[in-house]
Amino acid sequence: MAGRFLSIFKPIGRILPEIKKPTRKVSFNEKIFWTALVLIIFLVMTEIPLYGVASSEFDQFAQLRVIFASNRGTLMELGIGPIVTAGLILQLLAGSSIIKCDMSNPEDRGLFTSASKVFSIGLTGVQAVAYILSGMYGHVGDLGVIVIVAILLQLIFAGIIVMLLDELLQKGWGLGSGISLFIMAGVAQNILWSMFSPASGGVGGLFVGALNDLRNGSITLYEWVVGTTRGNPSLIGFIATIVVFIIIIYVQGIRVELPITYAGYKGFRSRYPIKLLYVSNLPVIFASALFANVYFFTQLLWSNFGNSSSTLVSWFFRIFGNYSTASGSVQCVGGLAHYVTAPSGVLNVVAEPVRAVAYLGILIVFCAFFSLTWLEIGGLGPNKVAQQLMSSGMQIPGYRRSERPIEQILKRYIPVVTVLGGIIVGLIAGFADFLGVFGSGTGILLSVGIIYQYYELLMRERAAEMFPAFKRILGD
Repeated sequence: MAGRFLSIFKPIGRILPEIKKPTRKVSFNEKIFWTALVLIIFLVMTEIPLYGVASSEFDQFAQLRVIFASNRGTLMELGIGPIVTAGLILQLLAGSSIIKCDMSNPEDRGLFTSASKVFSIGLTGVQAVAYILSGMYGHVGDLGVIVIVAILLQLIFAGIIVMLLDELLQKGWGLGSGISLFIMAGVAQNILWSMFSPASGGVGGLFVGALNDLRNGSITLYEWVVGTTRGNPSLIGFIATIVVFIIIIYVQGIRVELPITYAGYKGFRSRYPIKLLYVSNLPVIFASALFANVYFFTQLLWSNFGNSSSTLVSWFFRIFGNYSTASGSVQCVGGLAHYVTAPSGVLNVVAEPVRAVAYLGILIVFCAFFSLTWLEIGGLGPNKVAQQLMSSGMQIPGYRRSERPIEQILKRYIPVVTVLGGIIVGLIAGFADFLGVFGSGTGILLSVGIIYQYYELLMRERAAEMFPAFKRILGD
């Protein structure tokens, strides 16, 4: 049964907006339709400007927006950030047994979902207020009460819509997860923009804007190839994007296969795969969510206390994040927040090697930590897997049919592969950012994993549609 904490959300869950599960079989073509419709709604929301917000070319969160499918000054200002952060908080609380939740119990699972919704809406409101107070939309005193309330309501409304769109797909009306779909769309948009944007001034696309700058003499051939400290798209970044795609696809296929037999049919043999990326790309999502919140909230603290008349107070808050407005825009120049954001591009890495090494080290440590954490939270540990194999009638040849020997064998591989996979994910994401890949290293890492998941999902759905007898085998 649910713990006392989750029980609080039982009455709240009754009034929260909810997408009902389909009571009939949803055809493959219908799922494609709903998935496409959800994507279109999301893309439209990324282009609708917020009422009362002036447009701004500079965006200090540009590097983080790719991962969280957000767009500056639009309804998707916050993107999927609050949803991912809420999930991260609750998963960590559940994994550390601070809150009691049995995911195999439908009631607990429902309460956990309600809690996730409440946390998502709450965090949307908190982040919206923080954005306003930080001065991102202008000085609070100049905005006026009506504009402030309008911005707040718009962002909360957009957050609820994103939450429902994600739920629409996950409940079975569409394919996959809305969060994954939005991340993939955001990365694809960023890559295309980095390649073909007609804008100039060092921020245009490599094959349009940057080439125009090269012809006009605004940048040199060296800057077109290597990039500049402004982080504009470069030829090295384009080549690195392709190489990173290939590396991730290759790593996705690396696995250890354990031989298993079916106890009911002695001649039936198969293999249980343990992928190198055993917990997928979830660790880098959690790490990115954590870093993004550190960056954002330290900027908020700095804007309110960093220039305090008290030297001690000012110094204390600058430890967490020190920002500068010398260039006419807010930029992080020191503190903890400075070391949890990657220096993008080869020239920036050369200019700040200590920051690059620190960022890579922090990223790898947190990816490994979140990998091990998710191992237990997600029910992927040796004990859970052994129980699943036993309940499916499987056993390992040469061992008696019991959970204990299966668990002992799995313990030799799963924890090691999990940590190693987390380290590799961190290394790929970090070095990809250092080379200035389009869409960010984390974005490409996530998008390749998401594309692969959608490929498998589409194949399963098509097979189940064509051969209904496969549905039981596929678990649908």
